[in-house]
Amino acid sequence: MKAIHRAMVARGKNTALRLLMAGGMAMTLAGCFQSSEVAQNEYPTDYRQRHPIVLKEGVETVEVLVGRSRGGLTARQRADVTSFANRWRAEAGSGIIIDVPKGGPTDRAAGDSAREIRSLFTAVGVPPNAIYVRHYHPSRASLASIKLNYSRLMAEAGPCGQWPGGLGPSLKSGYVENQPYWNLGCATQRNLASMVENPTDLVQPRGDEPPYAPRRSIAIDHYRKGENPSGAYVGYDLGKISDVGK
Repeated sequence: MKAIHRAMVARGKNTALRLLMAGGMAMTLAGCFQSSEVAQNEYPTDYRQRHPIVLKEGVETVEVLVGRSRGGLTARQRADVTSFANRWRAEAGSGIIIDVPKGGPTDRAAGDSAREIRSLFTAVGVPPNAIYVRHYHPSRASLASIKLNYSRLMAEAGPCGQWPGGLGPSLKSGYVENQPYWNLGCATQRNLASMVENPTDLVQPRGDEPPYAPRRSIAIDHYRKGENPSGAYVGYDLGKISDVGK
């Protein structure tokens, strides 16, 4: 009788252990199914949500290479410096920092170029108190250059080229439901962020400017007299070489 009792107890323990293992496996599978459903529900189908354009502070930089035995700027460098100064007036969020190389054979040429750069900044309209000059020691392996930089607001999207899921046949619900793949629309968002002139235009519209009063007065006067308020443009097509479309 004791042997039979022990066998029944052992059989009960084995049964309970099997039930416990089965319950744990069922809970594990349920958790996996739930996590896959949550991940599927959180997958944004709108490319603007997958690849949003964000605004951040960046640095606008221009390098002016300095020769060893030549001081001053070339015509191309003067154009680059002037364009840099005009961009600073339109979009800068800080002053201009000029990094001038010091401690090498280009010291004299760098000093002459830096003075000419400051004179170009003054001619464009950059105030002297917005310019800060500092020196650095260039490495022997690199060419010496004067670095111009300022902080500005930048728009950015991406990074692109991420493929968290394959495009081939799959048993996932995303493939069956024909949802867009993750990288779709990333290049468009990144190109738009790089081409926009003023990144704040992506956040809010610009304020209205006052209308051109002289032209408005002429148009209203013509309208009051019952005349055609549109303007008469003469000589705008004198450079045409063909009359096609007339």
